[in-house]
Amino acid sequence: MSDSMSFDFEQNEKRPLEEYTEKAYLDYSMYVILDRALPHIGDGLKPVQRRIIYAMSELGLKTTSKYKKSARTVGDVIGKFHPHGDSACYEAMVLMAQDFSYRYPLIDGQGNWGSMDDPKSFAAMRYTESKLTAYADILLNEVEQGTVDWLPNFDGTLEEPKLLPARLPNILLNGTTGIAVGMATDIPPHNLKEVISACIRLLEAPKSSVLVLCKHIKGPDFPTNAEIISSKSS
Repeated sequence: MSDSMSFDFEQNEKRPLEEYTEKAYLDYSMYVILDRALPHIGDGLKPVQRRIIYAMSELGLKTTSKYKKSARTVGDVIGKFHPHGDSACYEAMVLMAQDFSYRYPLIDGQGNWGSMDDPKSFAAMRYTESKLTAYADILLNEVEQGTVDWLPNFDGTLEEPKLLPARLPNILLNGTTGIAVGMATDIPPHNLKEVISACIRLLEAPKSSVLVLCKHIKGPDFPTNAEIISSKSS
């Protein structure tokens, strides 16, 4: 064996540390914004939520089917579409099943899914069962009709929808919260009838102002009921 070793470093790219860290942080922040923390305006879902709903539809867990163990859904989600922690995936699933968290729940849960006093008191995924609600059909009914783009999953063996073809603005109906890098969102839920009325108005008069649309949507509509007591002047 030769005592001396030579290496060719000519192909190495040299960049200032300041430039590299700036680009690396920007790439990371864009990933968090687009693929983790914030919802898509098209279907109002974050990536993990979208993957849960799609995986449940692929398992045949429609509103008319029987319940299945939540662990089955979580296993499919993290094994096929979302290679992250199972507990974080299950918590996202629980949130969509709590009728005190979502104005229009996307998941019909059976078992202990937490309470208004203690939302984190839900049972483990091996104990609870779930299926999709009828409301989830609004997001899924046209998914196989060429209405959305498809992307390969993380290992390239399957395809998943880039977003779900929501028939209604779910981002307004259920609202959402999320904290990303350099930006955040906090949208309250709204009433289904009021939002549909505003959508019809917008179709009939595309140039309608926000003030006109606010005549149809009176204000937020929280799942636990709420009454605004402060005056307009305040």
